[in-house]
Amino acid sequence: MAISHSELPHSANRKLILAGQIAFFPTGILTTLLGPMLSILIARWSMNDTQAGNLFLVQFLASLVGVQLSGVLLSRWGFRPAFLLGLLMMAAGVSTLYLGPLWLGLVSVATYGFGIGLIVPTDNLLIAEIGAHSSATPSADSTATVSKAGAVSLLNFFWGVGAVFCSLMVAWTAAHKLLPFFLGANAVFLVGLAVSMRNLPFPPAETAADRSSSSSWRELVKSPAIWLFATVFLLYPGAETSVGGWIGSYVSRLGPRGQAIASMMPAFFWSALTLGRALGTAFLRHVSEREVLRTGYATAAAGIALMLWSPSLAGVIVGALITGFSYATLYPITVARLSERFGVAARSIGAVMFSLASIGPALLPWLVGVVSHSTGSLRAGLLLPLSATVILFLIHLVDW
Repeated sequence: MAISHSELPHSANRKLILAGQIAFFPTGILTTLLGPMLSILIARWSMNDTQAGNLFLVQFLASLVGVQLSGVLLSRWGFRPAFLLGLLMMAAGVSTLYLGPLWLGLVSVATYGFGIGLIVPTDNLLIAEIGAHSSATPSADSTATVSKAGAVSLLNFFWGVGAVFCSLMVAWTAAHKLLPFFLGANAVFLVGLAVSMRNLPFPPAETAADRSSSSSWRELVKSPAIWLFATVFLLYPGAETSVGGWIGSYVSRLGPRGQAIASMMPAFFWSALTLGRALGTAFLRHVSEREVLRTGYATAAAGIALMLWSPSLAGVIVGALITGFSYATLYPITVARLSERFGVAARSIGAVMFSLASIGPALLPWLVGVVSHSTGSLRAGLLLPLSATVILFLIHLVDW
């Protein structure tokens, strides 16, 4: 009989959690890479805003394919194949991004986007599944959902560190004409990580008993909760990616001062989000997750509004910081709630939810570019993530 992963020694689980956290560092770099590089790529390939938006579309549609494959791999063969293949595909894509013309860039973006689609659901569900059992000092009164949310929040902190590091390193390496070296170093790191992780004790595939005990999709679609989860997984990642991806270009159009710090602007947003996730593990033990969700979406909407209508560059920066910090724990809480509600079945349900989490970032940033190009105003395009955030706030006014 197969051994449950929760019965493995805590040291084995901790090694796996650490490996998952390290893997999310380059994942954060690649997921957000188009943001700080967008103005560079627009100039390199002579693109308009619609063509630039196509880069986001390609990345996240490829990610959608990866997410779909991850669901099959997780349920049939467990976490290991999805994890290792994701790392290798990300390495292949990032290594060729800056080597040729636009068509090669699109292929490269699609390749690493496919790898991201494998890694993001796999790593999130892995940590949600085993994280609550591996805390070194769990509090006696903490609920399983809070433990999972804290573990997933800490995982996504590493993603945020990667996102901030990406913005800083793109700005520095571009200024020193070392951008290809930075991209190549990421590829080497990802390959080395895949090699070092190949023998770790990943949880096994679902058993026949797990599948038979899971609710059927026919039953699940009758529940309002599944549709609310679907809405959140669609809109939230799209809103976050739109803000992080377009904020640099938005600031670059505010005059010479904005142009001087445009490539650094995503770092402000991702730094605030990362700080919030670093604090989230402790914060969630003292504040209701429902209150965190409601307050987070409300203040994020206010932050985007400030960013768009502030008359000064300082106000835009403050708005970006408020938005990033407010967004910090919203996605980790949602992933934890999904895992807690559906258990092992979340591996297969997660394929649908994380697919929606790829469709949102594919469509919303692309639509921002389309609206911006058609209206001549990027501010008009960025009303889309503002609207999505307001909708998410309204959804969380209901208890579900």
